Amino acid sequence: MFPHPEWGRVWLSGQANWISQYHPSFHSPYQGTNSLTPQAQGATSRVLTLFTGLRVTDRTEFLCDVQETGGSGLSQALGAAGFFNLDVVRNPSLSKAPYIARLMWHQIIPLSRKRIVAERSPFSLFPELPERRLELRFGKMSLADFFDVNSYGSDSNFQFMNWTVDNNGAYDYAADTRGFTYAAMLEYHDHNYIVRFAEALMPKIANGINLEGNLSLARSENVEFELHGHVYKKVLKQEGTVRILSFVNHANMGDYQQQINEWLQNHNTPVPVISDHPLQTTVKYGFGVNVEQPFTNWLGAFARWGWNEGQHESFAYTEVDQTWEVGVGGNGGRWGRPADHMGFAFVSNGISHDHALYLGYGGLGFLLGDGRLSYGRENIIETYYTLHVWRGIYPAFDLQYMVNPGYNQVRGPVIVPSLRLHLEF
Repeated sequence: MFPHPEWGRVWLSGQANWISQYHPSFHSPYQGTNSLTPQAQGATSRVLTLFTGLRVTDRTEFLCDVQETGGSGLSQALGAAGFFNLDVVRNPSLSKAPYIARLMWHQIIPLSRKRIVAERSPFSLFPELPERRLELRFGKMSLADFFDVNSYGSDSNFQFMNWTVDNNGAYDYAADTRGFTYAAMLEYHDHNYIVRFAEALMPKIANGINLEGNLSLARSENVEFELHGHVYKKVLKQEGTVRILSFVNHANMGDYQQQINEWLQNHNTPVPVISDHPLQTTVKYGFGVNVEQPFTNWLGAFARWGWNEGQHESFAYTEVDQTWEVGVGGNGGRWGRPADHMGFAFVSNGISHDHALYLGYGGLGFLLGDGRLSYGRENIIETYYTLHVWRGIYPAFDLQYMVNPGYNQVRGPVIVPSLRLHLEF
């Protein structure tokens, strides 16, 4: 709404994001505790964020963001691995009071004298940066702000809304229920590549709000290599980007096959329970690839692939063990509206055999559990158009179509139209 000084040492801005969604009734011969409700329903969420920052020197800054969330998601965000609204907090019983979302120390360590122009944002206030440098961040943050970022599919304020379109669903990134963690992150920036590493805290329980501070019990290592360059320079004049990601989580996670075996032997509970084990530290690891290629200054394509070992329970993000995605995105520059955004994407999510067997026996994850399961991949199509009306006002329309919600072939398909209003000031 208001202009920001480009060379100011203080950053103060805010945004508000409302997403209203609806789905008509869909086919569902049965449902369980964590099913997507088959009756027609609607829900509206909101996220209000205040961004503040202080650039102390040309190399040091401190960032603090305050957030308030409210409303709800369809079926309280249960019943779909690729859930329809990324803004939804997955625990409706959490306090609605404002909270500190990010609180970071950001330090630049120059490794060259050559400086480049940098685009200022709430996550980095520096107008110029050394071309070769180290960047250190320490404090409370969201790993999704820095890892697996994609220019065409990462921002639920302007772009897609689905959890597994905006993020790699198989990347079980360390976070509390709201999506934040405490971490130390180090990045090395060079002319055409970046390497980043983060050590972060894991939640004490799956989808929990409390983080485990004892690193000997739980922690997460994340590393990503980001390469910028041309593939076919004679044809594709725009520079493309490839990001290769790996993560290793250590936490009190259950083993699907182990819990199934114990349940089959003892039947001491009506269904297998993934958390029914002594305190332990197990390891879950995975990989991801993230590609984007602009074709023109207004249109480009992107793709993601992700895999995790699927033996241990989904713990922090969503219940996806394998995923792949393709899409296109861009702006309205072709018809004289460069501030508009648009996109189309297809994503296919899957889970491991042990994970599917656990759900088939009636087990519950923190998102899924129909009581039974006729397994099939969860396939999603999403398209959107975001209109720039005036200054910081951006309404949008979004449409999602999901086959096999919660990996269940006998339920669905589900159609979800959405309206979004995004304000920036």
